[in-house]
Amino acid sequence: MVNSVRKLRRLLNSSRKNNGLTADGIAGSATLKAMGISSSGTSASNNDVYLLARAINGEARGEPYSGQVAVGAVILNRVKHPSFPNSVAGVIYQPGAFTAVDDGQIDAAMTSSCERAARDALNGWDPTGGAIYYYNPVTATNKWIRSRPIIVTIGKHVFCS
Repeated sequence: MVNSVRKLRRLLNSSRKNNGLTADGIAGSATLKAMGISSSGTSASNNDVYLLARAINGEARGEPYSGQVAVGAVILNRVKHPSFPNSVAGVIYQPGAFTAVDDGQIDAAMTSSCERAARDALNGWDPTGGAIYYYNPVTATNKWIRSRPIIVTIGKHVFCS
């Protein structure tokens, strides 16, 4: 499954490049099926829970539970923000937005708390106070992200606006 998803991403990126398209965060039923997400018989919220949980797992496994929820909240805050795509998939797969997507950690074996964290974030828990960015100050190399106003630190992540 992990290799299939990686192959699909490479194919999609190649297709976009060859056709002059940009990622818009919208996937058709065939694309969703290839990624292991059903487009029939489930609501968009179930797909969002699953994808959000995968992103939380890739970005925040090993963090305190509130830090896992916080990563989910940042993704959802971006969905609501006019500067970002307006869907969970669009935000998560926005090129360069999340290290876990770029390095394949989004496909890592999921820890048990990530789906619960995704549901808590989708139900409105935002431990970040509205943050739209976060980073690990030990590993972050981007100077711009360090210039953002800090809202809160949870675990190893700094959450900012």
